[in-house]
Amino acid sequence: MANENEIHIIGAGLAGSEAAWQAAEAGAKVVIHEMRPHRGTDAHQTDGCAELVCSNSFRSDDATSNAVGVLHEEMRRAGSLIMRAADANKVPAGGALAVDRDAFSDAVTKALHEHPNIEIIREEIDGLPPKEWQNVIIATGPLTSSGLATAIHSVTGEDALAFFDAIAPIIYKESINFDVAWFQSRYDKVGPDGDGADYINCPMDEAQYKAFIQALLDGEKTEFKDWEKSTPYFEGCLPIEVMAERGPETLRFGPMKPVGLTNSRTGKGAYAVVQLRQDNALGTLYNMVGFQTKLKYGAQSEIFRMIPGLEKAEFARLGGIHRNTFINSPALLDETLRWKQHPSIRFAGQITGVEGYLESAAIGLLTGRFAAADAIGAEINIPPTTTGLGALVGHITGGHLNKNGAKSFQPMNVNFGLFPDVEIPRTDGDGKRIKGKKKGFVRKRTMAARALSDVDHWLAQKANA
Repeated sequence: MANENEIHIIGAGLAGSEAAWQAAEAGAKVVIHEMRPHRGTDAHQTDGCAELVCSNSFRSDDATSNAVGVLHEEMRRAGSLIMRAADANKVPAGGALAVDRDAFSDAVTKALHEHPNIEIIREEIDGLPPKEWQNVIIATGPLTSSGLATAIHSVTGEDALAFFDAIAPIIYKESINFDVAWFQSRYDKVGPDGDGADYINCPMDEAQYKAFIQALLDGEKTEFKDWEKSTPYFEGCLPIEVMAERGPETLRFGPMKPVGLTNSRTGKGAYAVVQLRQDNALGTLYNMVGFQTKLKYGAQSEIFRMIPGLEKAEFARLGGIHRNTFINSPALLDETLRWKQHPSIRFAGQITGVEGYLESAAIGLLTGRFAAADAIGAEINIPPTTTGLGALVGHITGGHLNKNGAKSFQPMNVNFGLFPDVEIPRTDGDGKRIKGKKKGFVRKRTMAARALSDVDHWLAQKANA
């Protein structure tokens, strides 16, 4: 007979794994239901918990002036398993936090298996959870199985919003031509475990760039099914060929921007630059930064070998594409992420409309804590909107309903635009007026400092509850 105080978590991705850890650490009993390996997805390669199916980067680790870095630090302070595993398995990536994807997933999987309050069951939940489950978290991510998705839609009456999420290729380092390519971080920035030369850079002159853009436009793409053709892309993860379609200079002002980089052989900049970021601890694999694509495999191999330095590139993984589905959270969820029509069920992760690894894990962190509070009879304290955690909750539980109640909800990465504004001083320590770019920088630093102070206060309240 099921324990009515057990927390059932559907999905062992980043959100589900973090939710399970937080709830178990709070003293609740947790059962994780993960369908892999019995049923795979279009994107996953393993049955490991918290598998990274796209980039291996958690983005900026700067907690002083970057909203992503602030979220990193907030989660560390909240005892995040995802952050603990990321910090233990990081690889050089300039100012970013990137990880060895296999070692990271192995660390998360091991921690969950060994926790005395967690049980992992390999099975698919292909409909709404059984009624006897009184405390449920649905953390099935962007690849929710059709049975469960259909059941959710049939109850809510809400049309699911969806977009395509594309995967960048990974290249074997030994196949890169270092007579052409060179190591350098943008502006020589030194990040965690880095030395200011963490990225491999492949330069292009104007003629090479124009030929490359034309090849992207002409290359054979994945054909979508009729029901997929109206699905919009997420603006923060556009395939490179879609960016190329928006104009010949779009990529030069996006993932191929040449600023902050100087060719070590010529002492000059390049017209455009393709960057590759280390993808595993051994340094044998490198990810093509920003090169998510829907090109067919044959076209990818041919076109990407046009890039100087990648003439003989060997690919450990070619790019791919999958559909990403999320619910209309502002209409469906309350401020504790419960489904209003079924208060015994919460949603976590990318299915709620946050975008990004850490954002998904952050919502998992909160749902795990909220569900545990229900299970053990404790008070639920919601983090203030001045924090990264609170700003994300605000975004997915009300930030995008307009005055008429109509939907305008879209996926969002954490950013300072989700935080309440903050007052900053008019002058600096020398009495000079703070204006222009400096004003923006000071505002970000002030918001970051406020967020970390406020999250400490929130965590102290939780500890004393």
